[in-house]
Amino acid sequence: MVEELAQADDSVAACVDAPAWALPEHDLIAALDATHRLEQRLAAVKLALIREVDGRGTARAQGASSTAVWLRDRLRLTIPSARRLVDLATTLDTSNPGIRQALADGVISLDQARVIADTVETVNRSADAETADKAVGVLTDWARQFDPTHLRKLGTRILDHVAPDAAAQAALDAEARRAAHDLHLTLSEQTDGRLRLTGTLDTETAALLRAAIDPLTTPSGPDDTRSPGQRRHDALAEVCRLTLRTGELPDNGGDSAQIVITTTYDALTAKLAAGTLDTDLSLTPDTVRRLACDATILPAVLGGTGQPLDVGRQRRLITGPLRRALVLRDRGCAFPGCDRPPRWCHAHHIQHWADGGPTSLTNAVLLCGHHHRHLHHSDWTVQLAGDGHPEFIPPTWLDPEQLPRRNHYHRRT
Repeated sequence: MVEELAQADDSVAACVDAPAWALPEHDLIAALDATHRLEQRLAAVKLALIREVDGRGTARAQGASSTAVWLRDRLRLTIPSARRLVDLATTLDTSNPGIRQALADGVISLDQARVIADTVETVNRSADAETADKAVGVLTDWARQFDPTHLRKLGTRILDHVAPDAAAQAALDAEARRAAHDLHLTLSEQTDGRLRLTGTLDTETAALLRAAIDPLTTPSGPDDTRSPGQRRHDALAEVCRLTLRTGELPDNGGDSAQIVITTTYDALTAKLAAGTLDTDLSLTPDTVRRLACDATILPAVLGGTGQPLDVGRQRRLITGPLRRALVLRDRGCAFPGCDRPPRWCHAHHIQHWADGGPTSLTNAVLLCGHHHRHLHHSDWTVQLAGDGHPEFIPPTWLDPEQLPRRNHYHRRT
């Protein structure tokens, strides 16, 4: 297959610089149609390869936490795009073979294949394989006329065409699934560090939220000019503060649930600079000083490159001041290609404690749960480079030269 794809690559490369302006209109349109058809056929090949990579466990063998994460680094995709490819590859492999064949024939596009696969999944819940085959045939014919958006709308009524008796029950089942699926809470980070909060709560959760914030949304007096939305915002913040003060939340990444802010002593006392959260977002000097009034201050001595040199007394376990120093240095999971934040990470002894390794900053690295386990059960090794930051040596079967690799997803100072 590799040889055939190389030949196809050469053929396509020859077309890149071909003068399109010289083509008569008929040939121009024919070339566009051929290009689109070839694109869909290649998509079918790509999905088959992704399915095989996923089935073999190639991603995890190479240290990635999932095939989607591996594809992100390998093909420079976004995680949502990579995840959609993995999901569609799985669906086409396990769903009606007619969908994959239509894509391979260039009859339908990748987006249309997603729509047809989603619709056939619904049909399979309410009808037999023969009905699903009919649905694929009908939708494939419609795909010649309608774009993915219109095709999805038509697909919602597909049972009316291929299995009228099952349509009513399918509608009820779909409504029940939709109600459960719609329950979510989405936290979207904005470019300025703010968070957009959207979601749909069930009746019980909605009642709990209202019971918690309603007493705190009352205007503080006649001079309170906040809007109702602003009062609900401040009420939610207060609920979070009250919850953190109880000390009853489970540990998060080895520490009690808390927010951690890094700043300099001079900046704190003179209101000169912002502080930095462990998520790399900034807070204003006034906010940092206000939070410092009700906080534990941990002095940290930093080297010239911002490397933590001393953060309080040493402990046997990597917790407290030592863990916070580790967060300052690694900023998250240090394994190459991982973007897990500090609160999802464990502190790993580079030289194991059982083998006499000390509990110190120079013998520790921050790893998420997956990569912590992977490092213990694979031939990867980790060491601190000359600048004090961790680097990972891959096994020889993955890289015969064993060139050190670093994580580039976390900001370095």
